[in-house]
Amino acid sequence: MAVKQLKPVGDFPTPGLAGRLASAFYDFLLCLGLVMVITLLYQQGVLRQLYGSDTLRAMSEAGTLDHDPVLSIVVLLSLFAFFGTFWTLKGQTLGMQVWRLRVEQAEGHSITWRQAVIRFLVAFPAWLLGGLGILWALWDRQSRTWQDIASGTRLVKLPKTKG
Repeated sequence: MAVKQLKPVGDFPTPGLAGRLASAFYDFLLCLGLVMVITLLYQQGVLRQLYGSDTLRAMSEAGTLDHDPVLSIVVLLSLFAFFGTFWTLKGQTLGMQVWRLRVEQAEGHSITWRQAVIRFLVAFPAWLLGGLGILWALWDRQSRTWQDIASGTRLVKLPKTKG
């Protein structure tokens, strides 16, 4: 997919920490629902077909399903598909749209899939280390998080639309 100029065009300010966190929380809730649906489809659809209801129930009670690497991979790929698709097409996830945030390249172009992969992977340590990678925007002169720095992208706050 080709990189394209995102609309609206302009030199927009970087968002504050509160906006970033609000957008992330909104996306977290959406992702929680996505994970629940994927888990349901995988366990009730795929595993039930493979093992049958009685065996699946016994596996569940024995804790065998608690650490399923296949489900983990499917969930991670689904989460990446969610973020990557929104970031590369419009520069905004649903939570970012609500809070008028956009991820973009320096000239206002959409990000590449490579940049999306880097943002997604760097987000894990950025959040898991007590949010240090997100709080980094408070000290960085350009208000960048670890994901922004590693992927060569930036987050901007879009103006309110008229009408």
